[in-house]
Amino acid sequence: MTVQDRVIDIIAEQALLDPSDVTPQSTPESLGIDSLGLVESIFAIEEAFDISIPFNANDPAESDFDISSVATIVAGIEKLIAEKAV
Repeated sequence: MTVQDRVIDIIAEQALLDPSDVTPQSTPESLGIDSLGLVESIFAIEEAFDISIPFNANDPAESDFDISSVATIVAGIEKLIAEKAV
């Protein structure tokens, strides 16, 4: 299973959607994920990949992690996994 597939599964579970309804172009808003759901998704992703995501739920704009779409979330996670492997 790829990082993208795993992230889509986690996000779909949080949004109570079928994974086939979540695409790389999906945004949290388009999936109906509110700020609490987003935080829960981030926690689930951190746990699944054993990483720490630099995301500030109180001030998402100040975070070094782009949550604007599923694709940017996946790219950020892949970068964190690569950095962790070094």
